[in-house]
Formats: sequence, structure tokens, C-alpha cells
Amino acid sequence: MTVTPTDQTSKGRFRRSGGRAAAIAGALVAVIVLAGCVPSFLKPQTSESTPTGEDVAADLQPYYGQVLAWENCGGEFDCATAKAPLDWESPADGEIELALVRHRATGERIGSLLVNPGGPGGSGYDFVKDSLDYAVGEPLQQSFDVVGFDPRGVGRSSAVTCYDAAGMDSFLFDIVPGERGSDEWIQNVGEVKADFGAACGENTGALLGEVDTKSAARDLDMLRAALGDEQLNYLGYSYGTFLGATYAGLFPENVGRLVLDGAVDPSAQEEDVSREQAVGFESALRAYLADCLAGTDCPFTGTVDAAMDEISRLLASVDASPMRGTDGREVGADTLVTAIVYPLYSADSWPYLSQMFDAVMLGDADAALSFADGYYGRNADGTYNDNSTESFLAINCLDFTYQSDVAVMRQKAADIAAAAPVIGPYFGYGDLGCISWPDPSTAERAPITAAGAAPIVVVGTTNDPATPYKWAVSLAEQLESGVLLSYEGEGHTAYNKSNDCVNGAVENYLIEGTPPTDGTSC
Repeated sequence: MTVTPTDQTSKGRFRRSGGRAAAIAGALVAVIVLAGCVPSFLKPQTSESTPTGEDVAADLQPYYGQVLAWENCGGEFDCATAKAPLDWESPADGEIELALVRHRATGERIGSLLVNPGGPGGSGYDFVKDSLDYAVGEPLQQSFDVVGFDPRGVGRSSAVTCYDAAGMDSFLFDIVPGERGSDEWIQNVGEVKADFGAACGENTGALLGEVDTKSAARDLDMLRAALGDEQLNYLGYSYGTFLGATYAGLFPENVGRLVLDGAVDPSAQEEDVSREQAVGFESALRAYLADCLAGTDCPFTGTVDAAMDEISRLLASVDASPMRGTDGREVGADTLVTAIVYPLYSADSWPYLSQMFDAVMLGDADAALSFADGYYGRNADGTYNDNSTESFLAINCLDFTYQSDVAVMRQKAADIAAAAPVIGPYFGYGDLGCISWPDPSTAERAPITAAGAAPIVVVGTTNDPATPYKWAVSLAEQLESGVLLSYEGEGHTAYNKSNDCVNGAVENYLIEGTPPTDGTSC
């Protein structure tokens, strides 16, 4: 069976135990080059940046004052490599590289607009270069140099490295022995995660302990200055909202026009994130079923509740007795949940979810594996497109705090399962992934106020499965200058994929500097 869901924004993989939510399987990214009134490729090439020249500490001057050397890297895109300290607290201890790509403004230029697609672990470089029209609308392309960047630890920048392709297959798809939640299962999962962390430490080195979001936000301020922008203009999706909010908290005086779409609540703890995402995906699954049952060719019959029960039984069945694909990999409950979650990021992909359910209920594991492969960026030949899985885990292990009390783990897992009875049982035990991480986290999750910052527009979708709407409400309330813009609909993130009301409000703010009225609903 052929399943070809459409592409999703933001690779919005913000946090799920045992996995991450990604761009929809078989990604069909439209790479349609937009021509403005005066195509940017006909304009004179700008080969070097002009840094702002601001006053910083002497040991930071080589970074803030660096000149970026842009070179054409295909079509209308220029690429450059920036340097950043390995450790911002000790700049003399070495440096790392950050990969950037730029699409120059096709009209009257305002400045740079830095874009982050989410993750953590999503490549802003690929997001801009491979799907510019999806990342930003035409008005923003006309007014800004659109700059994509790979954060520290990600993609083409100095990157986290853990396993080879075969090792990643084993890590992601092998069935862990034992009944879920039992002492045996917890012990085995812990050993698998510990081995993975040890490999990351051995193959990545000192960088592994420096890929936290606070360090990435400091990189962002340095990039702003090196690009020559007095203030940061920024569009962040999903996890990119946490990076943007962290930046605003550290450098409120340097905030220009920030839009945070698909907001993450900076104060949410690991178990809060897992629970709310489970609830969000369960809500999206119910919305899919309601639509499916009202149409034709639906794999389910009866009521939404009856269909949810059938999915619950299906998950329990493969958890107890995994299916096997034609390539030998097994599909247990974790992989099937990944395959179900994957198309829930956009209502446009719901028909493909029906195809996948049809196949799985007929005993075909390959359709689920296809979706899981898209989620993890795995190619048909068994190779992986990028390091997004490794960097996702590495960044999250530093951004949250974790504990090793098994009784507490079990209680948190039970709470998540109670909140989302179908999806929730497979979202628990997130602590196991990071309690043995080579670099223990010292992060403190807390509200961000960014006192004194310019208006920051926070966009929330009312039935966003990955970043629940309540997080957008919370972030907008935390930020002293937060402005809430709501999209009443389905899907993950809203700008450039919902309606003219959202698009107009976002673009008017970024271009004209006029934020929407707080509480605007589209």
C-alpha cells in the first residue's frame, strides 16, 4: 500500500517519551522559487556581513564582531558558517561552527529574519533552503533576508553524533523485553538509554554538554550582531518558540519583532509536557475519527468512542505481540503510536492515516514502518537523513530535570494514562531516557517574563496536538509584552498554513511593527 502524506511545518517534535513528532511521512515539500518584482539573484551579491560593532567583553569580541562570508549555494540562496564558543561561560575552551543559509529580500529590505522550525533538532538550514515558501510567506520574503540556521548540535552545525544507521535502527525499533512498566522492562529500557547516552558522549565529546537551549539562545544573539542587526527579528515554530522566549528572557533589550507560533510553556516540567502532549494527540485522534466516520472509506464503524476503544485494543495487541515488517523490523506499540501521531499534525494528512490503519488491521506492518521512518528521517536504504533524533534527545536531556525514583515514574505514567487513556500509556517513563545521560541537567524550568522587551506575538492553535493551546495562553501571560493570537482549528502551528487572518496579523507585525490586538481570534 502506498501512503504519501503531505509535508508538515516546524518538524514540530517538541517532547514525547520514546520519540518525537516530525514532518509527515513521504514529505512532499514544495520548493517553488518565488520571483519578486526584482529577483534577488539579479541583485548585486553581498559577500560579507557588516557586524553591528557593539561593545561586548573582550573574549566575546571575536564572535560578535566576526564577518560572515556568504557564498552562493544554489539558486537564490547564500550560505555561510559562523563560529561560536563551545562554552559561553568559558569562551577560551574552544569553538564550534554554526551553519547558515540566506534568501535575500526580493523587495525593500527591512533586515534579517531568523527562522527556527522546531524540534529540538530541526534543521533551520534545510527548512529555509528546501521549503522557503512553506517556512515564510511571500510578503516576508520580499521584506527580509530570510535566514535559516542549524542550532548547536544539529545538522550541518557542530553536531551530536551517537550511533551509525544500524545502531539507530536497533535503538528505535527493537522491542525491549518485559511487560511495560514492570521492573524487568524498566531495567531493560534504562540500559538501552544508558548505552545510547554513552555512545553520544564518546562520539560527540564536550559538545554534548553544551547543546542546551540557553546556549543556543546566546548563539542567536551573536548571530544577530554578526548579521548586522541591532535587534533580533525572529519567527520560531514549536520548540523554536522556547528558543525565542529564552532569547527574550536573556536579551530583552535586543528583542525586535518576535513571533512564536505553536508555543511551548517554558515553566512546564517534563511530566507536564508528556501529559499535555498525550492529551493533545488524543484530542486530535478523536477529531480525525469524527471526520473519518462522517465520510466514506473509513477503517472504523460506529461511534468515536467505539473507534478509540478499537485503537486502544490494537495498541495493546502489538505491545504484547509485535508485528513484523518485510525488512525484519518489528512494530510494537511505541512504533505504532509514532505512526499514528505522525499524520495527526495536519488534517490534510488524515486520509493517509486511514490508509495506514487499513493496512495494519490487515496485518501489514510496512505501512506503519513507512510512517515511523518518515518521522525519524530514515530512508528506504536504512540510512538517516540527519541527526535530528540524537540532537532531540541530547537537547531535551539538558533542558529538563529528571529523577530516578521508579515509584515516582510509575505514578507519573499512571497520571498520563489516566489523562489520555488511548495514547497516554505510551507517553510515560520519560525520565528513563536521561537519568543516565553523560551530562546531567541543571536546568530550571520557570516562567519567562522578558521585562522591557518589545511586543512578542504568541500564536496558538486551539486543537494543536503537539503544543497545546493552553501553552500559548500561558506563555503570552508570562511575557510582560506578550500578545496572544489564536487560530481556531486543527493542526500544529498556524502561520502560513491556516487562514488570511493569521497570516495577515503575523506579517503586518513583522513588516510594519504593529502587533495584533491581544486576544485576537482567527
